[in-house]
Amino acid sequence: MNRRNFIGNSGKAGIALSLLGLYACKDPKKDKESLSATPEKAIAEKESTPFFKLSLAQWSIHRMIMEQGFDPLDFAKKAKAWGFEGLEYVSQLYRKELEKNSSSAAAVYNLARELNKRSNDNDIKNLVIMVDAEGNLGVRDKTERTRAIEAHHKWVDAAAILGCHSIRVNLFGEQDPEAWKQYAAEGLSGLATYAAKSGVNILVENHGGFSSDGELLAEVMQEVNMKNCGTLPDFGNFCIKRENGEPWGAPCVEEYDKYKGVRELMPFAKAVSAKSYDFDEAGNETTIDYVKMLQIVKDAGYTGYIGVEYEGERLSEEEGILATKKLLINAAKQIS
Repeated sequence: MNRRNFIGNSGKAGIALSLLGLYACKDPKKDKESLSATPEKAIAEKESTPFFKLSLAQWSIHRMIMEQGFDPLDFAKKAKAWGFEGLEYVSQLYRKELEKNSSSAAAVYNLARELNKRSNDNDIKNLVIMVDAEGNLGVRDKTERTRAIEAHHKWVDAAAILGCHSIRVNLFGEQDPEAWKQYAAEGLSGLATYAAKSGVNILVENHGGFSSDGELLAEVMQEVNMKNCGTLPDFGNFCIKRENGEPWGAPCVEEYDKYKGVRELMPFAKAVSAKSYDFDEAGNETTIDYVKMLQIVKDAGYTGYIGVEYEGERLSEEEGILATKKLLINAAKQIS
């Protein structure tokens, strides 16, 4: 018998003896109880796991950044410490960083490289860049529309560096709904064509004006009809018209049905935002039925990330973020 056969046979004999000893020592009653408990435990664990993963929208800490001196470059570290798995950046919160370079494209490129390093260091996934103040994509004037499309290019490039699946854009422009639909579709198509080269999606959030009309925005998506163009439904942000025609800040005078809107936008969704403002004593959002919203999201077959976006004032940003995170997890247990 050679050495290999001897070791193999000895090993087999040893395993056999160990197994005999193992079975001899087992209590059949306890073993039966253990086996019968395993499926129930597995079911319980499955039921306690949400159908989505949790990301953090950076706007949730905009006061920490703009008023309290928190360094936005530490976003990944902070989100990780709060238990999030993904990041949703906000372009305007890096204004000071971007002003360090006279070339806007070079500034965004350098920022993306630094943010990518920070996210890698904290083992957290980059998902979306929320892009603001880069021009109106839904205007009639072709020169202005083209300028806005090109201004977004650098953020598409940044998303590619970061490994983000999408950038979120605003869709403002014409004041007539039919004209807005036409030129919004043209602007989105132009930007999505550029983004397709690097595998980046262009997403529109219900973010005021006609973009908060779920039916109109869904019609724009159907008109564009591109795989890398979709929506980012937000549980809030359904104000269509404000006092004196103001885009932001003024009291809302006309609001779209939020549940209807989310339902209309979900077929095109590649991300979802869980907006929150305040909570009652039971931890429920005071203006949004999270169980109802999550049921709509789940019924649409969505299993991606849901981003926490706290915009309240009564709680601190940290308290509001953690309260929203807790509510999402608890609400997920109540849906079918």
